[in-house]
Amino acid sequence: MNQIALTENSQATKTTTVIEVQNLDHYFGHASLRKQVLFDISLSINAGEIIIMTGPSGSGKTTLLTLAGGLRSAQSGSLKILGQELCGASANQLTQARRQHGYIFQAHNLHSSLTALQNVRMGLELHSDLSVAEMHERSQLMLEEVGLGDRLHYYPDDLSGGQKQRVAIARALVSAPKIVLADEPTAALDKKSGRDVVELMQTLAKEQGCTILMVTHDNRILDIADRIVYMEDGRLADEQINRL
Repeated sequence: MNQIALTENSQATKTTTVIEVQNLDHYFGHASLRKQVLFDISLSINAGEIIIMTGPSGSGKTTLLTLAGGLRSAQSGSLKILGQELCGASANQLTQARRQHGYIFQAHNLHSSLTALQNVRMGLELHSDLSVAEMHERSQLMLEEVGLGDRLHYYPDDLSGGQKQRVAIARALVSAPKIVLADEPTAALDKKSGRDVVELMQTLAKEQGCTILMVTHDNRILDIADRIVYMEDGRLADEQINRL
């Protein structure tokens, strides 16, 4: 993508904030075992941006990602996703928020009793406006995009680790979600496969206005980010590296 296109995209997305975090704290445990794991986190992410969070293991990156994804309720401060406040949100509110996200976990989390095609189709089953045939077609096309067009009917146990992760990525992207949250999406992939996957994610973000928040230790893919945010000991570094 040329610099003009990048500049135009950056200007277009500045007015639309999809993730807004203000003074967020988070704790694990109770009473004497209570431990603070996030400290005064503030971060704004715009529509269409690709944000990579990096930093040492145990620094709180995955915790922040799961809070943004509505996998647990934020406790203190403010965490707005697509305008909805998730701090203190009810279980039902978290469920509604999760329906607008795509998730890529460090572990693939595939259902072993379903084929690759069936696993990907699960990402569309909340979309009642799609017919079974449309869901089938979209799922097949997405698997072809991630290089698994010849593995549609394979079960997870018959796939390599990298292939399983690509199925998981296809499942997250198939519904063209507004936000994709990715925790080490290239961890099980070789250099070429990992590159192919993140470039597909980059295309989705830029062409469809999808926002990607990604945790990674993979230095080979840092160049796809619009910004790189460094986290250590539960805190965001004051300086965020802008790639544009």
